[in-house]
Amino acid sequence: MPMLAECIDAVVGVDTHRDTHEVEIASPTGTPIASITISNDSSGFAELLAWIFEHAPGPRVAVSIEGTRSYGAGLARAVTAAGLLVLECEQPHRKARRGKGKSDPIDAHLAGLTALRLDADRLPTPRADGDREALRILLGARSELTTTTTGQTNRLRALLLGGDDTERQTARGALTDATLASLARRRGPREASREQAVRHAEIRRLATALRETARALKANRTQLQAIVDELAPGLTDRPGIGPVSAAQAIVSFSHPGRCRNDAAFAALAGTSPLEASSGRTVRHRLNRGDDRALNRAIHTIALTRMRCCEKTRAYVARRTAQGKTPREIRRCLKRYIARQLYRTLTTAMTPTTATPTDA
Repeated sequence: MPMLAECIDAVVGVDTHRDTHEVEIASPTGTPIASITISNDSSGFAELLAWIFEHAPGPRVAVSIEGTRSYGAGLARAVTAAGLLVLECEQPHRKARRGKGKSDPIDAHLAGLTALRLDADRLPTPRADGDREALRILLGARSELTTTTTGQTNRLRALLLGGDDTERQTARGALTDATLASLARRRGPREASREQAVRHAEIRRLATALRETARALKANRTQLQAIVDELAPGLTDRPGIGPVSAAQAIVSFSHPGRCRNDAAFAALAGTSPLEASSGRTVRHRLNRGDDRALNRAIHTIALTRMRCCEKTRAYVARRTAQGKTPREIRRCLKRYIARQLYRTLTTAMTPTTATPTDA
């Protein structure tokens, strides 16, 4: 398998920051050719592209950028639009920095060297924009709304528990939309103390806020469902896969080719089995690394299937009879779900080429 250094004429390493980017262009052997500092705006991107074409010894140029979804997002889009190969570069480890120090030019040089050592058939391309980015934004908003709802619900229950018998009974039950509407409309007592008036006003404010957040979460789910149905039709028809889990799977999968096979996708999801054998005991355990948001989505799918899917419940019963623990059974299920998601997304998101038909 050839390395990237054997397939290109030059590599560009970019260390990204909020205001400026440090850039170095090097030969395939890693020898620096030139370096430049550009501003993190459109004029800086145009300056960099002209600089690359001026100093590159050939047309085959790879650009290795740190933070393609952060400070380097704008630069990655500009370089991709110019037709150059863009690679996603991770921050250098301490071992790579050892004996070299830490500075922006050093980081740019290490970004280029890291790219040169990559296998040409397994290049880490940046995640896709467009609808995939829209899903990522919606998932981030949903996470924030969910966290806010949890905090507001806990505060509301605490305030209700400090009230009379009716309020304490309300705190013990489910805070449905009807209950929240009743709390938001409730009037305060006529001769209330300052403490009672403040508690009553805060209860009304929290009830109103929770209703608004619930509507926002419902609208968020509707948007997720619409985009998921367009990108991967039929994905949410599979058992246990809802729009939120499906959206997270699409965001992590990004595009066909990011993961070379279902095993690589399982490793990305943290569902690939790891050896945990000792002596006469031969077993595997869960992988607790990699993309934890994707792992959480797959875990949710697995729990839903174990509860509602007849085939999955039969599988759990069979594996239990074979002596497997619940944790080992979940590991096997999550590995299977990762394989299913990878194949479904690869099929759904791979563009089809129309074949000419005879007139």
